[in-house]
Amino acid sequence: MTHFKIATILILALSLASCANTIRGVGKDVKESANAVGDAVTY
Repeated sequence: MTHFKIATILILALSLASCANTIRGVGKDVKESANAVGDAVTY
């Protein structure tokens, strides 16, 4: 039973880590899009 608990905790930890990377990536994309729009308006 302890192997099951350890496996469950590892799966949850990996899932949370992948979600954090996805959210961070979306934030970078939004920031770059805003910069591109700002540059287009400036010129």
